[in-house]
Amino acid sequence: MNFDKIGVQVPKLLLPKPGTDMQKWAVIACDQYTSDRAYWQRLEEQTAGSISTLQLIFPEVYLEDSDAEQRIAAINQAMEAYLADGSLIEQPPGFILVDRKTSEVESRKGLVLALDLEHYDYNKGAQSLIRATEGTILDRLPPRIKVRQNAPIELPHIMVLIDDPQQSVIEPLFNESLETVYDFDLLENGGHLKGYRIDQPELISQVAAALEGLADPAAYKAKYGVDGEVMLYAMGDGNHSFATAKAIWEKLKQEATDSSAIMNHPARYALVELVNLHDPGLEFEAIHRVLFQVDPVRLQAQMESFFADRGTPMTLTPCADLKAAQELAGHAQGVHAFPVVFAGQFGVCEVANPEYTLVVASLQACLDQFLQDHPQARIDYIHGSQPVTELGSKADGAGFYLPAISKHDLFKTIVLDGALPRKTFSMGEADEKRFYLECRKIKG
Repeated sequence: MNFDKIGVQVPKLLLPKPGTDMQKWAVIACDQYTSDRAYWQRLEEQTAGSISTLQLIFPEVYLEDSDAEQRIAAINQAMEAYLADGSLIEQPPGFILVDRKTSEVESRKGLVLALDLEHYDYNKGAQSLIRATEGTILDRLPPRIKVRQNAPIELPHIMVLIDDPQQSVIEPLFNESLETVYDFDLLENGGHLKGYRIDQPELISQVAAALEGLADPAAYKAKYGVDGEVMLYAMGDGNHSFATAKAIWEKLKQEATDSSAIMNHPARYALVELVNLHDPGLEFEAIHRVLFQVDPVRLQAQMESFFADRGTPMTLTPCADLKAAQELAGHAQGVHAFPVVFAGQFGVCEVANPEYTLVVASLQACLDQFLQDHPQARIDYIHGSQPVTELGSKADGAGFYLPAISKHDLFKTIVLDGALPRKTFSMGEADEKRFYLECRKIKG
């Protein structure tokens, strides 16, 4: 069942067979803890001997290892095995209503469904129904494409946002009497997860009607004060995973001998969890930056040179500790100010006359240039200030602490200004990210 106007497919989900240890089945998104091999090693120990989504994903902490091809082959084999031996059971068409408790919030609600990639364009300036919230880095797609291109199933950590202040789409479903599909604690401080089946035609139609209301052009114009194509969905988490699905879909269309038949291919759609921007349990956190294998003195000098060349001079004021740096940055006026730690020394960088709206945009432009000039250096994107301090206190390390943006500004910013710099915001802390659970067949 498809609702083409709003880009929704009612999917046939795959869920683990009855009796599965769900705590061992579900693991966190592959793009988390990318500098923490110990986390992923603990997961391997905790899930050993059980069927688990850990066998179906490629944790990005291992992306640069020499055994990538073997890992991808093993993932595809595990997917085929789970389909063949009955570990995964196809469900009747329907959605899953999700209620997630995390270490930070009592409840974050979502709805698992499939979105039509025909309604998505990750290119700059796109006016599609589904839009990227951050710049899509094409160089980051090939390793993800390798994982997905021969995979028989998909399992998403993608979370897509809707701007629904009246809470018309997801929230009313919690007033219904629904079948519980799963209810269990998650591993590694992940909290608790409940899922409810939505397969009643009247409830599916209710969701579709509410989404159509949000997509009404007159309502859209009134909400954002703009003409132009409606944006109904904004990528929250998993921007590059969704872009990967899009790239593979476009390739399938190009190679198809029957241009009509290919439009019914399951890879036209991608499974996501829909989340309301106005859900009280949804919090936006900053994503910080850490550099490895750098000379902090040279880094500071190049940063000063970078900003000076643009007429936006940067000064670095030393501070005794992170608290002092945060207080100093918080009181800065008319500049872009952000705390830093260079090889254990704290300070505040202040960029005068900034050319960008967001602090993260000023910093990222500078770091991109530095990484281009110093290929031995490496960057990581970190949730939470403590690991930034730990990593940035190493002799060849540097950490940058960034402010969070307001979630209520997100849609209007995307509508008016387009995609934000990559890794501008995070929907919660690392252990609040989506855990893999539901799957869907994506091979024709």
